[in-house]
Amino acid sequence: MANRPATIRKTDIERTVKGVLASGLAISRVEVEGGRLVIYTGDAVENETPLEAWRRANGAG
Repeated sequence: MANRPATIRKTDIERTVKGVLASGLAISRVEVEGGRLVIYTGDAVENETPLEAWRRANGAG
């Protein structure tokens, strides 16, 4: 399998995160889904998935 260039690079993530922080928003999570960069802002508990809520409630990772 040939190496393909990344669709989202580290510099893209850094630039976007700096912009979000400069706008005054708090970042709770950053995800790369395929060719999309998803940034969740606000309270971390508000944006958590059911699996993350279960892990937090049960003391798992």
